[in-house]
Amino acid sequence: MSEQQEKASKEIVLSIKEFTDRVVWAVTGAGKTEMLFKGISEALEAGKRVCVASPRIDVCLELAPRIQAAFPDIQTALLYGGEESVYIYTQLVIATTHQLLRFKEAFDVLIIDEIDAFPYYQNEGLYYASEKAVKKQSSTIYLTATPDTKLQRKIVKGQIEASILPARYHGYPLPVPKIIREKDIFSMSDISASKACRQILMLISRRQKFLLFIPTIRLMDSILPALRRFFSTTRFESVHAQDPFRKEKVESMRKGELQFLITTTILERGVTFKNIDVIVLAADHDVYTESALVQIAGRAGRSADYPEGKVTFYLEEWTRSSKGAVQQIRQMNRQAAKKGLLL
Repeated sequence: MSEQQEKASKEIVLSIKEFTDRVVWAVTGAGKTEMLFKGISEALEAGKRVCVASPRIDVCLELAPRIQAAFPDIQTALLYGGEESVYIYTQLVIATTHQLLRFKEAFDVLIIDEIDAFPYYQNEGLYYASEKAVKKQSSTIYLTATPDTKLQRKIVKGQIEASILPARYHGYPLPVPKIIREKDIFSMSDISASKACRQILMLISRRQKFLLFIPTIRLMDSILPALRRFFSTTRFESVHAQDPFRKEKVESMRKGELQFLITTTILERGVTFKNIDVIVLAADHDVYTESALVQIAGRAGRSADYPEGKVTFYLEEWTRSSKGAVQQIRQMNRQAAKKGLLL
């Protein structure tokens, strides 16, 4: 681990030992999962019961094999909606935050990843579920790359302990999105004339894999036929929350079997693909919050093999969210540089 990861890891261990809560505020791609292993290990060795939870199924599906590989001798349960296996007691649980409703005073350690993500964020029912799921003496570790202003104020006032990591483990800065102004591609009669299509063709010619983000399922469905005609010789798929083959398509992208994957915000966080670029169409759409755009941009440059992944936002006009996302990314890079954390 990097020096900042090692420091955060020790602070997590301390919080677990002392039954205190902690926020880990780490930029996308900082290596949060690796920082958890020492704390989880010491908790399990002490006979404590541990739950790692996330609002998103995709995040749980990615975390599960990594955690199970790190703790092969510990029986683990993976719980999410639609999972058909019968639940049995295990010392280590990986679950969506909705599954926490099933537990009462069950865990000594609760780790909640992506606390700013839907449907957990500002959901009083899920906040109650997470509080109910832990024992009276316990530790909750909150993980986020984009804490809201309320949580940031609590951190500044010292109302909750925090580990702050403004740089990625490999020492390269976060990719700053390139802004390209273009008329709404979804209203074009011929998308092949768009700047976005020209960029896609260029990436395909270079065999550079990428994610293509589209704001909504409706807009995705409206443009898919044209994309399939225009890129008929290229292997790609589309994915969204209601897609019954979502898991398989994401895994195909992860294995490198696809040239690119078209997605809604369902893949904005918690998933890692090696050596990819990111393109966001209609980045000024109101579905994109500032934190969502920061997370989307954070899909690029995560790998040490390709730390300088490119991010492109296509928009007609600046919005508060798009401008704020770019400013936030630049600010974290400045903090990392100031602390000497960048190469």
